This record gives sequence, C-alpha cells and structure tokens, in this order.
Amino acid sequence: MKRMIVVFVVMFSLVSHYTFAYSKTINEADTELCDTLQYALINSLRNPIDKAINEIYKEDDDAPELLSWASYQTEIVKIKQSNGVGGIYEITLKVMPYYGAHNTYGEDIIVVNSAGKLIDYEHLKTYPRIDYN
Repeated sequence: MKRMIVVFVVMFSLVSHYTFAYSKTINEADTELCDTLQYALINSLRNPIDKAINEIYKEDDDAPELLSWASYQTEIVKIKQSNGVGGIYEITLKVMPYYGAHNTYGEDIIVVNSAGKLIDYEHLKTYPRIDYN
C-alpha cells in the first residue's frame, strides 16, 4: 500500500511540473509573415517562371530583349493539392513581365508545381512597348 502511495505521489509530482513549450516563428523580413511566405514561395519557383516567360515571348518580335519579373508584382491565383497533404501542389500565378524601369509588357498565367516543374502557361495580354529614346 505504501509503495502504491509513493508511486502515485511521484507520478503526480512529475505531471504537475510539466511545462508546455510554445514556439514562435521568427520573421526577419521587412514584411508580415504571410507576405514573406508568399514571396519566398514565388522566389523558389523562379526557374520555371523564367522558362515560361521565355517560351511565351520567344515568338514576339516586339518583345524587349531583357524581360524580367518581380515577386512582389506576382499574384498567387490558386494553390491546388495534387497528392494530399504534404504532397505536390500546383501553384497558379499571375505574372506581369516588365522591361526597363518596371514598364509592364504583358500579363501571363503560369502554372508550376511545388517541385519546380513548369506545368502550363497562358499569355493573357500584351501592353504597347514604349521606347524613351
């Protein structure tokens, strides 16, 4: 009986002194955490987005030679789970390529997966090119 009481007291003391550890994400960026995660995701997909832009504008004779794009001008339109939680995701992005001092040249929808593979792309609109010479 004494042994049972001792075991109970020891177990109670161990359980009553258990402290929970809560962790907080440290955000060392100039934006809110949600925006930071969005930009990090978009930037991690830079290679397939560059590939899609090159494919879209390779036949366009009026396209500026050095088209670029910015993650802060890119919109995530949709994220679709392909293989369940933790699997591959399809990310649909609206990208607005620019030239020079951020002169927008077009609007495009680009679909990539979270593994960095280009799935599909669609050109939506071309803006008139402005030369400042």
